[in-house]
Order: sequence, then C-alpha cells, then structure tokens
Amino acid sequence: MMRAAPLANLVTATADGLFATPLPLLLDESEGEHGTLYGHVARGNPHWKATVSGEAMAIFMGPDAYVTPAWYATKQETGKVVPTWNYAAVHAYGPIEFFEDADRLLDVVTRLTNIHEGGRKDPWFVTDAPEDFVRAQLRGIVGLRMPLTRIDAKRKMSQNRNAVDRAGVVAGLTERDDASDRAVAALVPK
Repeated sequence: MMRAAPLANLVTATADGLFATPLPLLLDESEGEHGTLYGHVARGNPHWKATVSGEAMAIFMGPDAYVTPAWYATKQETGKVVPTWNYAAVHAYGPIEFFEDADRLLDVVTRLTNIHEGGRKDPWFVTDAPEDFVRAQLRGIVGLRMPLTRIDAKRKMSQNRNAVDRAGVVAGLTERDDASDRAVAALVPK
C-alpha cells in the first residue's frame, strides 16, 4: 500500500508542537529491516528545521468510503445498525534525517520521478532538463531519509459484518460513481 498510495503525511513532534507535511515518499525495501523512506520538502518549509522529538510517522492512506446502514440486510431485520467508514492505512515510524547534499538529493528526485513517470507512454526524465537548471532546483529542497523501525497497517473493510451485510456494502459502493468507493468495494471480504 505504501507504493500504491505514495503521497503520505509526514508527522513529527517538536518542542514547538506537531508538524505535518503531505509529500510523496518512496520506499527503499533493500535498506534496513523494514525498509527506508525517502523524499524531500521545500527549503522554505519549516518542518525540516525543527528539532524532532522521538520518531517521525508517515501516514499512507489507501481507499476509503462512507458506509450507510441502509446497505445492511440487518437494518430490515433488527434495525440495530449504525453508519461507519471503511478504510485502509499504513503508519510507518522511524528516526528522520534531513539532508542538503546535492548528490543525495538528485538521487531521491530521480528515483521519485522514475517511479511516477514509469507508467507513462512517454516518460519525462530528470536528465531531460538542463543540468544547471536541475542543480538550481535542488537548492530549493531538502531531502529526508527515514529508516523504518515499525509499520502498523490498518484495514477496516466491513469484516465485522456478516456475509449478507458485506454483500450489501459491496453492491452499494459499486453503484456509486466514486473510484475510491469502487476500490473499497473490491477490498471488502466476500
């Protein structure tokens, strides 16, 4: 899921309070026991300047959808139902390091670009831009590296409901025009 939903909210605790920044992250599974996250923030973002207290957390959100009790057969049988929300999320934790080294930044930017351009018919590559322009752009960002110490994955997809109620949830979500609703429907246990 961390690869499928790469835009994460990076959260750190500091003496000045919590900082949260949405940003694309890449998971390098070959580095560390649980992998290592890489990304970058704008140099103007104060997030990277604050001294972090403890570990950082990256929150990756998968598909989610509101579930109305009207979809449950149990509603007609007993009326003992309430609305809920189905969702999938991953919380990844680890110490965070911010860095300014241009070669490391170029590596992160290149890897992120290759991931997100990789599925395109005519992908754009960092090397398509003039080198001096790329180097100037790198001065506007700060890299981050976060070796993961633990990962908590959470998936609530109506698994607490009986098979008939789950079938109603799938039917209700499938009828809606929202892509996230249909993605959730595909994850509800049959």
